[in-house]
Amino acid sequence: MKLLDLGEIRGEMILFGGVHSNLQALQGLLDWAEARGIGPGRMIATGDLVAYCGAPGAVVDLFRARGLSTIAGNCERQLAQGKPDCGCGFEAGSACDLLSAGWYAHASRALDAPARAWMGDLPDLAVFTLAGRRYAVIHGGVSDISRFLWPVSPEAEFAEEIAEITRRAGPVDGVIAGHCGVAFQRRIGGVHWINAGAIGMPPHDGRPQTRFARLTGQGVIFERLSYDVAGAVADMERAGLVQGYQQSLCDGIWPSQDILPAAMRRGA
Repeated sequence: MKLLDLGEIRGEMILFGGVHSNLQALQGLLDWAEARGIGPGRMIATGDLVAYCGAPGAVVDLFRARGLSTIAGNCERQLAQGKPDCGCGFEAGSACDLLSAGWYAHASRALDAPARAWMGDLPDLAVFTLAGRRYAVIHGGVSDISRFLWPVSPEAEFAEEIAEITRRAGPVDGVIAGHCGVAFQRRIGGVHWINAGAIGMPPHDGRPQTRFARLTGQGVIFERLSYDVAGAVADMERAGLVQGYQQSLCDGIWPSQDILPAAMRRGA
């Protein structure tokens, strides 16, 4: 396991993930941070830079050009290794399984050898200290990079991951996670679990704005990101990615509710 130690962070930290090949959302977040005097050294992503949307190559290029820090998501690991799918473990025949075939194939075609090599060298886990508290950054889980942990998941599942993080990286006061695409926070024992959400796709809440988080010495603040949705949709349409996720950018509803726990599905 490759570990990135960012050391001590002074000032607030921007936490984000799930860029999902959405170039406009990434640029929107960078503009938001720049307007507040927050540079790339105080930003970190939880992985899955590449997924549903239309500009995977441009997203990777911008990430590298700005020197942004990220850990690997399952999409980066799978693309770096030339695997045939995103590695989420979707049930065969599910909406996620069927829809992922299109965007993953587009991403695989769009990424060149240097981009894949960069992805292959990304860390699996990062740590940093802010205001005297030590945090770990993971994707889905440490035991399983594509593990889905939801706001309603049993506490024991979070505790398993915290124990594995402690074994590999030492004790932490907080965990920054991604993968599921929904921003939330929970207290698991004495550990603050924060999912920063995704900036590239709305969190299935009926709004086009996406989510990210700010971590301060006082705690975490979840923010909504407004960006050029029309531009992102146009990129998807040009790439032929019109299986449903392009509509999600506009109406904030996932076409793949079957991945969600029953309690989180629309109309549940």
